[in-house]
Order: sequence, then C-alpha cells, then structure tokens
Amino acid sequence: MTDTALKKSLDAQTIFPNGVRRRKYGTERREGDGGAFPTSPKNSSVPYDAPPVSPDPQRRALLRGLVGGGLLLGGGAAVTQGYRFGVVPQSFALPGLTRPVRVALLTDLHYGLYIGAGSVREWVDATLAQRPDLILLGGDLLDTGDPAAQEPLLNELGRLRAPLGVYGVWGNHDYGSFGRYGSRRRGPGRDDWQQERTRLSAALGDQGVTMLRDEGRALRDDLWLGGVDDLWYGQPDPERALRGAGTRATLLLSHNPDLLLTMAARPGLVLSGHTHGGQVRLPLLGALTVPADPRFTMGWVQGPQGVTGYVSRGLGMSGVPLRNLCPPEITLLTLTPDSRTDFGRVSPSGAELGSGMRAGHDN
Repeated sequence: MTDTALKKSLDAQTIFPNGVRRRKYGTERREGDGGAFPTSPKNSSVPYDAPPVSPDPQRRALLRGLVGGGLLLGGGAAVTQGYRFGVVPQSFALPGLTRPVRVALLTDLHYGLYIGAGSVREWVDATLAQRPDLILLGGDLLDTGDPAAQEPLLNELGRLRAPLGVYGVWGNHDYGSFGRYGSRRRGPGRDDWQQERTRLSAALGDQGVTMLRDEGRALRDDLWLGGVDDLWYGQPDPERALRGAGTRATLLLSHNPDLLLTMAARPGLVLSGHTHGGQVRLPLLGALTVPADPRFTMGWVQGPQGVTGYVSRGLGMSGVPLRNLCPPEITLLTLTPDSRTDFGRVSPSGAELGSGMRAGHDN
C-alpha cells in the first residue's frame, strides 16, 4: 500500500486508545433519495458496511413514542423528587450524655443555582415545626458568589432558632462561592477569597448562625459540639475542634464524611453530608457516582477507627437539577444517654417523608 493510500485508510477510521478501530461515516444526500445515509469516504480502502434496512415506519413511530414518553415521565419524576423533601427521624445512644437532646441537621442546601429562597423557606419552616434543641448546617450552603444574590439565603437562615443554638461548617461548594477556586459558571478564582469567607461568616453570625472552623463549643454540661473545615479546600483539624470537651458527650460536624478515613480523634458521633446520597440512584445499581468513599454514601456508617457517623442525603442538588430514588432530607436526630464511654450504639428509626413519599434505603 502506498503512503497516500495508507493515509486515506487511516483517515477513514477512528482509532481508540485500546487499539480498536471504528469506521468513520460521512453523510451525503443521494439524488432521488428521501434523506441522508451513511456513506464510505471516496477511494477509501476500508470496506463499507451498508446501513441496516429501516423498520416499518408505523412501528418506528410507536417505539419512539414509547421511549420518549418513558424518558419524559421518568425525567419529570426525577426532577420533581429533587424538590420533595422529608423530615427523617433517627436516634443514637451517645456516650457521656446524661439527658436526651434533639438535633436537626440541614446540609447541602446549594442555594443559588437550582435552589431559590422559596425552597429554603420551606426547609426552615419544616425545621422550626420540629422544635429541635439544636440546629446544625452541614456545609455547601451556597452555590453563588454574588453578595446580592446571597442575601435571601442569609435572611431565611436567620429565622432558625433553637435553645442550644444554630451552628454550621463550610463545604467545598462554599469555597467555590468564596472564589477559592474557579469554575466555568463562576469564572476564575479570586485572590481575596479568605476575606469573602470572613465576610460571610460574619454575615451569618449577625443572623444568629455560628460557623465553626476547627473549633468547638460546650453546649451543655454534658454535650460538646465541634466543627471542622472542609476536607477538600480547608485544613480540617478534628483534634483541635474537640479540645476542651473533657468528659462531655461529643458531636463533630464535618461536611465531608471521608474525614472518618484518617481521623485519629474519637468523637461520639460525626455528622456529615456532601454525598447527596448519590443524588441519582438506579434500581439494583444504586448511586451512579459518589464524591466520597462509596461506603459513606448515606445513612449510618463507621470509619476504620470504629467512629460512627451519619451521612445525610442533604437537601439541594448539584451537577444536574434532579434526584432519582434519593429524596432530600432534613435529619431529626434524637440523642439519648449511653453509659458506655468507648463507642456509641446506632439505633436508626424509620423515615417519614412529606408529600406522600417514603424514605430511600439508608446504608
């Protein structure tokens, strides 16, 4: 084969990394035909495979209708699921606790892209209706770096009130909103992202929400809350966050559950979000993708050091504006006393969802 013929032959093929060669088809309208058909490039030495015979037009139309209708219904249901949330009750016996405490966990709000003030208002109303003792925000509150656009979120979160306070931590999308890193939607990162983080922490503080970065608070004589920085873009220090806990029961708030993989500290319970439970789950297959260790997709989990964690499915959405078989949740956690001091006991209860929905399976 001459060099010219070899070049034409290779031009007619797509060569994939695994060495497989696939035919490149062009299209051209033939005189007298009703449409375009795949054709072999002229003078190609690669054999041409004729297109298959078209099926019966009526049958093809029926199949298209069935497939299109199924995709439309399925896609519509998935989008609807993304906004239908529920309050999911759970319980846990926490070592060192002397009397019960009810904790509401809201995480992954992702306000600003697919989530607006109306959704946040519903979540706040549902949380206040439960009258929890403590309210925790698990990070990824923001998906916008526009200060004016952030105001409605700040105002809604400012309505949260609880006897033991309202506390939160930052997540990776919050750091994107600060400008810590660039994105196609937000544009390039900004040099003053740390000042932006400080500004938002102060703004939330003015609304009654205390943001924790590797620090803790004594909430009662028997309860300590620690909160750590984001695992991806911060410098989380759980030991520092739990310093001062003494003999109190300990809760640690971490946006990313992967902190469990390397954590030397042993809090009584770690509360996280970040994964959205996979957000899009398929029957039999489960989550299509999880931005964390797959063992920590959602529900009750345990790290290699034996520390127990709970991973919420969260409330918002990222990537695509839909959820499937993975409804959003506000976690209502009842903590009860446990006389043991080495580890906690998991006792998850059934989930109860609004809008007539049932909870997905918690791993």
